[in-house]
Amino acid sequence: MGIISYSDIKNNKEINTYVRKGDELLAVMGFTDHSAVHATKVAETAAKILLTLGYSEREAELARIAGYIHDIGNTVNRIDHAQTGAVMAFNILTRLGMDPEEIAIIIAAIGNHDESTGSSANPVSAALILADKTDVRRSRVRNKEFVTFDIHDRVNYAVEKSKVIIDEKRRTILLDLTLDMKISSLVEYFEIFLARMIMCRRAADFLDAKFELVANGNKMI
Repeated sequence: MGIISYSDIKNNKEINTYVRKGDELLAVMGFTDHSAVHATKVAETAAKILLTLGYSEREAELARIAGYIHDIGNTVNRIDHAQTGAVMAFNILTRLGMDPEEIAIIIAAIGNHDESTGSSANPVSAALILADKTDVRRSRVRNKEFVTFDIHDRVNYAVEKSKVIIDEKRRTILLDLTLDMKISSLVEYFEIFLARMIMCRRAADFLDAKFELVANGNKMI
């Protein structure tokens, strides 16, 4: 079995085809951007979270890989895309010769990143959840006609600035948003993002608990 890198994944033609085709399908359905730009941002943020909080470079690399391919299931259908994507990733990574132990970590992360069915399965999974749900920005809105914006368009377009702040000493993760309240109200944000906020809080708690157990010489059961 070989060591598969993030660079191998990001330069893989098959994977990039599925990322692109999944984004095209969501564009037809009116969803926000899920292109390679989103995939790259999620990959890099997930890795940064783990590295800043003291996890290993290899765990961060697995988070990059999971982050880049987490939405390939959209190629098939938006419904159950997390689980579909995990199965697709299993087949691709197996053919590439990745170690089954690492494949298991990645597909668990991909299969658990959706707020309707997922939860933190491992540190890579928790980092992926946090990175994915904090990618809130105006440039993700495809709709160019403001008068036809739905609530999802408004809450993303209202974001003037967005930054994920990871405090190594306090071991906290903060999403700092600057919002234009003329475009979207706070009530709409809570309506759209409450489930994601809860999922992110649980993911952050999972990362902290896992790190403390390892630091004390124990294993997560």
